Amino acid sequence: MAIAPKSFAYEFDAATGVATVRLNRPERLNALTFDVYRELTDAFRALATEPGIRCVIVTGTGRGFCSGGDVEDIIGRLLGRDSKALYEFTRMTCDLILAIRECPRPVVAALNGTVAGAGAVIAAACDIRIAAESAKIAFLFVKVGLSGADMGAAWLLPRLVGFGRATEILMNGDFVPAREAERIGLYNLVVPDDQVMDEAKRMATKLAKGPSESLTKTKELLNREAGLDLRAALEVEAVEQAKLMERPDFKEAYDAFKGKREARFL
Repeated sequence: MAIAPKSFAYEFDAATGVATVRLNRPERLNALTFDVYRELTDAFRALATEPGIRCVIVTGTGRGFCSGGDVEDIIGRLLGRDSKALYEFTRMTCDLILAIRECPRPVVAALNGTVAGAGAVIAAACDIRIAAESAKIAFLFVKVGLSGADMGAAWLLPRLVGFGRATEILMNGDFVPAREAERIGLYNLVVPDDQVMDEAKRMATKLAKGPSESLTKTKELLNREAGLDLRAALEVEAVEQAKLMERPDFKEAYDAFKGKREARFL
């Protein structure tokens, strides 16, 4: 299906194979609405099979990445709803995170300014996080009387920063400055604000040149092995690695090495 969202911006660079999803409500610090949630989920599901796409960048327009759910469009509308309607909403937010994690393409987040609430979980769900020096991040759900374990935050965050640090961040709900987030492993790299998109594009282009089947399988196994013991994980890796050894990219890597040239992966 063609990806043509109405609630955010989308572009695709056919020369590099990099697609860019850009939250585009700068006047509201790119706060999420019901429509944005739905369209983002649909877009990431479509990105799984959209021809030519090899990597995805997620970013935001203006002075912030995403401030979370819109106070009026979401929080105001949720008050007074019955249990069924509230669950339908929380299930919808979780579906977005699942769509990002199950997207077979590598997903690079380019973060700046405010990265808060749902925006912080979206960032955590991405595969690589490139952040501007201004990119402060907060999983602030407890600040509004909710559990810090929202949208998969309690599954994602410990895998990035460790159980103890994740507990502190989710229970406090405070903002973590960019350099501290980099130090604890929440951000992969912090750069000056005016360089964040250039660095994200550099990373995305590098990944897009890589062996797509290998990267897809790496992401899949990172998800699957989180729930396996060592013996089961080793068996899964042995099976899947043997399959990849029969694929063209494995031979192409060897031929490129022998020919002293850059590999041309599928």
